[in-house]
Amino acid sequence: MAVSLREYRARIRSTESMKKITRAMELIAASRIIKAQQRAQAAAPYARELTRAVSAVATFSNVEHALTTEPEDPKRAAVLIVTSDRGLAGAYSASVIKEAERLVEKLRADGREVDLYLTGRKGEAYMKFRQRPVVRAWTGFSDQPTYDVAREIGETLISAFLTEDGEESDLDVPGVDEVHVVYTRFRSMLSQEPTAVRLLPLEVVEGEEPPADGELLPLYEFEPSPEEVLDLLLPQYVQSRIFFALLQAAASELAARQKAMKSATDNADELIKKYKRIANQARQAGITQEISEIVGGVNALADAQAGSE
Repeated sequence: MAVSLREYRARIRSTESMKKITRAMELIAASRIIKAQQRAQAAAPYARELTRAVSAVATFSNVEHALTTEPEDPKRAAVLIVTSDRGLAGAYSASVIKEAERLVEKLRADGREVDLYLTGRKGEAYMKFRQRPVVRAWTGFSDQPTYDVAREIGETLISAFLTEDGEESDLDVPGVDEVHVVYTRFRSMLSQEPTAVRLLPLEVVEGEEPPADGELLPLYEFEPSPEEVLDLLLPQYVQSRIFFALLQAAASELAARQKAMKSATDNADELIKKYKRIANQARQAGITQEISEIVGGVNALADAQAGSE
């Protein structure tokens, strides 16, 4: 019993140490998620107004642009998967990868070849373990993305889209006919939703909230020409959509990590209570056994003395 008691005490100490770590990680995630939410909310008005401007140009100018033209027979699609750089976030990365796998299966069923682009070390490790080729990967910023990264990703994907299928673009990526992005949309602290969106050819949307009844697009004057305006606006639109997706994913990652660490801390509390209860039972059993041995020894000694008399 003494050995068993020592084992349980060692388990209690190790679990208490793990609890301190998970508690600290929970507090760190909780402190960062507020800033991540604020960044996502701050980026939303710019993305919304840029979307409205692109909608106005695309709707009223009647200009055909390479980024808005549907290919007649699409053969190849690029899929950008936004995952995390670190673990301990529950099923965050697994959920977005699962959504991406569904999209890839759908595209292949429609006769398209798929090129994979990744952000985050978790997605990169997943594809490497399964020996699946990845065209380009970006890592090291999943919980704090910057617009420079979004610009680089956007330029790469636009370059691939503007290149003919089967050829290499200026950035050494193969040409594609479609571009999709799979990321985790932040709904609330308790709800994060894996989402797949087609970026190119451009599907102009009005943002996260539907417009009010009777709302009209603002009037724009296109100078020097609608074509040149689209040439400038469309890349910025794609980059802003990617940046907004990265910000949404960052907030979702931190929320998932806080929830996972809180669950781990609660489980550690329950495990400590269980080990303490078992340790107390082992200690009581040891004391009872020692008392029984003492009483048995006293009785044996008394019987020996009575026999000698």
